[in-house]
Amino acid sequence: MIQVRLMNQPIPDLAAFDAKSKWVNVIVENSKGSHFKYVYTKETGLFRINRVLPRGMVFPFNFGFIPSTLGADGDPMDILIVNDEPVVAGCLLKARLLGVVKARQTENGKTMRNDRLVGAIADEESPPEFLFAAFDQGQLAQIEFFFATYNRVSGKSFKVLGAGNARQAQQIVQQGIKRFRQSRTDEWYQVEAKSKPLP
Repeated sequence: MIQVRLMNQPIPDLAAFDAKSKWVNVIVENSKGSHFKYVYTKETGLFRINRVLPRGMVFPFNFGFIPSTLGADGDPMDILIVNDEPVVAGCLLKARLLGVVKARQTENGKTMRNDRLVGAIADEESPPEFLFAAFDQGQLAQIEFFFATYNRVSGKSFKVLGAGNARQAQQIVQQGIKRFRQSRTDEWYQVEAKSKPLP
């Protein structure tokens, strides 16, 4: 079932993969067709408007993140949902990984990988046309154009290096899970170190 959170509480620590279906859990931040960019704030459990896209520019797909993961930039891993219909921001859904857009982003002279995972809504109650969404070259070109333009407006550059299949996307998510777990371990050690009295 697709769920929408309406409570003023932080999103719980959801696993990256749904235990029953093995699909990825996704929290939608930005709806397809929206010219507002929303971001989730962990402190309040609410979504706030981060910026307004330039006139005439909208998100070409639903855009969200996979909980309990971290990308190379230190944020939860991004994922694009390529189904035709817009999904409301704050929605929790399950997605079938289709592939990954491999990309390089440069900001303030620093270049790093900023891959974009691609998925489709996968739910036992979803219409058949949702389950059989595909990831094709036309969508790859659309993704590249959007992010190149989006980043240029923000003073960054975004270059697509190629595309990977669903298996590669799975591997990237597993790497993100490892980063997340390591960050939790590091935080625990920092808290322990602060709590111990000096000799």
